[in-house]
Amino acid sequence: MKFSIIYEAQMVDTSRKSEQQCFHDMIEQAMLAEEVGFDTVWAVEHTALTQYAHMSAPETFLAFLAGKTSRLGIGHGVVCLPPAMNHPVKVAERIATLDILSKGRVHFGMGKGGTQQEAGTFGYDLNELQPMIEESMKLVPKIMVQDEIEHDGQYIKIPRRPIHPKPQQDPHPPLYYACTREATLQSAGNWGIGALVLGFGGPEEIARKNAIYREHFRNRKPEDQVGFRPTEHLAALCPATVLEDREKARRIGLRGQRFFAESLAYWYQGGPKPVVYEEATAEDSERWLQQGKEAVVAYLSEEKIPVGSEHTSNYEVQPDAYGTPEDCIRYVTRLQDAGADEILFLFQMGGIPHEVILETIRNIGEKVIPHFRAQEASRKTAAE
Repeated sequence: MKFSIIYEAQMVDTSRKSEQQCFHDMIEQAMLAEEVGFDTVWAVEHTALTQYAHMSAPETFLAFLAGKTSRLGIGHGVVCLPPAMNHPVKVAERIATLDILSKGRVHFGMGKGGTQQEAGTFGYDLNELQPMIEESMKLVPKIMVQDEIEHDGQYIKIPRRPIHPKPQQDPHPPLYYACTREATLQSAGNWGIGALVLGFGGPEEIARKNAIYREHFRNRKPEDQVGFRPTEHLAALCPATVLEDREKARRIGLRGQRFFAESLAYWYQGGPKPVVYEEATAEDSERWLQQGKEAVVAYLSEEKIPVGSEHTSNYEVQPDAYGTPEDCIRYVTRLQDAGADEILFLFQMGGIPHEVILETIRNIGEKVIPHFRAQEASRKTAAE
């Protein structure tokens, strides 16, 4: 089991001073994460989504973090591959350079982005992106491996060129795909790459998605393999606030989840701008999240759109996600039993203070991770 953190650079106050502090706070948090035993830090890539995500240049953030750390995995979760946003040649060059400078610590996730707001920034229609994303994602690993590349595709054309450098990991870093819907899980399995399950669905939902992914990975065809390094790996998103005071953790964590859901709904569904309800109790936030879920289901039903977990998971409240280290152990155990190979902890949601995130990281590193490491050591000893 791997324990990681994923960052959106989400913030309430979008002033320059606040934005700058957010990035410095994330670096401090990540450095503590390395110290207390976390495995990887992942960074998303979003453009033009005020408050929801200011992580628009993850390659810069991750390169800076790589220079500040020595052991921590460096994860792109994910690079968006519309060619005008990230041309495959430049992606291959950046990933390889980062892999060299980090001494082989890169994990490379790929995807398309989630909103027309982002796609339109680069002149695209979101609904037309998938074929060009697939063309690009199959091309990037070839660029990282072949001495020269030449490509005459439908969306990307590259005359014969030598592209440098090549990554330290041979043949290239492990590959992953951003997965929210059943179809994307099927694709990740069929392509023989890892699945980054990005949603708040909880253990039951992870078990369902894990079954889909494993079946398609098991039955994949060699000719469909993306890249030259099969990676069977399912990472599950896990929002968390872990404090000794359960009620405080629930109040702060659920308030953060509410801001996350509101900011996402603002950009994805045209909802109102998000705000932080400082005086809200855990019960207030839980009630709002339930009402938000019901409103989404009602809207989709009226529009005759099939309701999927990709529409409602951010409103789901999971017992033990916000609580004590003991609560966290119970919740992670359920995710592990559901099939997760990696926990993508999401701490940095709007309105959750830096000091609370540091305490959460320390609690997980000192009390949760050792619990699972001891289990693994016992199983290994028993097997021998």
